[in-house]
Amino acid sequence: MVMTPATGLGPMIRMWRDRLPPSAAGLPVAHGRRAAGLRREELADLAGVSVDYIVRLEQGRATTPSASVVASLARALHLSIAERDHLYRLAKLVPPDKGTVSDHLPPGVQRVLARLGEVPAAVFAADWHLLWWNRGWAALLGDPSTAPPRLRNFARERFPVDDGPARLALWPVTETDPDATDAAVVADLRRATGRYPQDNRLATLIRELNAGNNRFAKLWASGQVAAHREDHKTIEHPAVGPVTVDCDVLSDGDSDLKIVIMTAAPGREDETKLQLTTVTGHPVATLGS
Repeated sequence: MVMTPATGLGPMIRMWRDRLPPSAAGLPVAHGRRAAGLRREELADLAGVSVDYIVRLEQGRATTPSASVVASLARALHLSIAERDHLYRLAKLVPPDKGTVSDHLPPGVQRVLARLGEVPAAVFAADWHLLWWNRGWAALLGDPSTAPPRLRNFARERFPVDDGPARLALWPVTETDPDATDAAVVADLRRATGRYPQDNRLATLIRELNAGNNRFAKLWASGQVAAHREDHKTIEHPAVGPVTVDCDVLSDGDSDLKIVIMTAAPGREDETKLQLTTVTGHPVATLGS
């Protein structure tokens, strides 16, 4: 395929970057800012790649990003499904099939997430793979980027196997009914296998957890089908002490994205502690990749 200077991979990334205002990506807008769109370093932070790599992509010195990088760029740039698929093709990759688990965050969902500010929030795919988190989430639970990308999965955290747990929460977390949460996660994964029977990542996850974790295998054998809902958690935060929060799981409906939001009851000590977690100086993530 012959690309004109205005339609190749680099120019399109630059075009999409220039059109996305920082406020739409949940970033603060400094007074006197000249750039209307995202700066390269801002896109790099949002996509979880280096600034140098963004420069090389835009200058045409890098032309074959991996599928995971393309997915992260599509989320960071708030691309529509059609634009995402075009980005995959420009990177010489096959766009995700409609019958597989989607890692795409629609622009509307991203706008809603941006409006949450520093309320702890994260987004998981249908197989509970962590796709995105904000600074509030990292401040409350610890930075998920410490876990390798492949292991950033809530089910892997609940049911560790031989390669170790995926530590998405760095501080100790207790729940009102952990057995119910375990059962709900397994049942939700079974529901996902019915919707995405051809998805390799989901199939690999189920196979590895069945083989490597006896509790998962027992729950899987029960055959229960359900979706994960709300929960109550207490996080033992190293700076502010225990913080009890309500954990609500919302769904976008179409692609089974799970939007997880942590809130505390208004007017109580936990609300104050939750607000303090963002100013304690503990490491926090840039927006998830």
